[in-house]
Amino acid sequence: MSWFLLQTPTYFKEDDPVAGTILLVSLVAIIAVALISSLLRHGLGVGKKPSKGAASSSTRRFSIFTLYRIRKTYSLSRDQGRVLEYVLKNNGVVDAEKAVANPPLLDKHFKQTYKQIEKSPVSDADAQQRVALLFSTRNAIELYHNTSPGAASDQILSAGMDMVLSVNQQSYQTRVISSQKDSVLIESPRSSIGSRIAFARGTKVKLAFFTKTNKGFSFESQILDNQDTSYGPALLLSRNRGGVKAMTQRRFRRRQIDMDCGFFLVHLEPTKRNKPPKLTVEKRRLQGMITDLSIGGCAIKTAFSVPAGSRLKIEFDYYEENMSVAALGQILRINRSGAASSIMHIKFLKVPRKGLNVINALVYEYKDY
Repeated sequence: MSWFLLQTPTYFKEDDPVAGTILLVSLVAIIAVALISSLLRHGLGVGKKPSKGAASSSTRRFSIFTLYRIRKTYSLSRDQGRVLEYVLKNNGVVDAEKAVANPPLLDKHFKQTYKQIEKSPVSDADAQQRVALLFSTRNAIELYHNTSPGAASDQILSAGMDMVLSVNQQSYQTRVISSQKDSVLIESPRSSIGSRIAFARGTKVKLAFFTKTNKGFSFESQILDNQDTSYGPALLLSRNRGGVKAMTQRRFRRRQIDMDCGFFLVHLEPTKRNKPPKLTVEKRRLQGMITDLSIGGCAIKTAFSVPAGSRLKIEFDYYEENMSVAALGQILRINRSGAASSIMHIKFLKVPRKGLNVINALVYEYKDY
């Protein structure tokens, strides 16, 4: 078509230069529209397989405009946007927006990149910096998901889900065995000496739980029966449809675990000449167990009595890396747990970068403990 127009003499008569100019401008516009359309359709190479070499040489399979929208939606910095692009294109993602909106799918891609960084032939300092930026990006996306509106659902209870059972201002860790339309069967909680606890029928209780995407829910119930199951002693609870309520969303993902730890009391000692107070760590090591972990803090179950507001140095061994992780924290509140123990809810004040990377890997289950 273009060749035919150029060969037609009537378009380039010497006495009509305006017509020739119009034709040239039209051709340039057509070519420009074709190039822009191709860029929008293919980004930087949609449909081409990524090379088997380094991730940086692979081809993006979504448009640059899509990545820009994601950055703005999830409030990602420029560096975080680059990390996300690296993760997505390295895994051959075509629908970037769908992948980012699906936490389990996104974790699959981030975990793969995390493993690659671990195996990369770089210094430990460089690897830790890359991992820190990777988790910074993942946490920014998680923050968006956790703070965006979400409706509670009666269908989110599932077998194996961890729960917190509250009875008479006492809290117990337990787990769902099965969930039916009008009832839910959970493991009977254990006392401080490890024996199962039975409760009277009709006892009013409250259950709280978090989904894989860190959405928190709770509902009030009552005990219908104490039963013996193949999983051991269990409690049968009533389930009021429509009674599940969304809890205030947490900023960061949390993981319920059982990890031995030690902690030391930390004191602030005043200094002269208006200098910051000096931190002094007691030598006596107290024992506890981390039952809940996030990059913002943790919950520690212990038999030792420590007042709320106290500062602690917390240590736990991470056997996979053969290292000890340490953090400085402060007790926000304390809940009784059984007759001889309590649960300290702690906010982290300072965590070294390598330790924070380990905590992130544990919380997102990219590694186990």
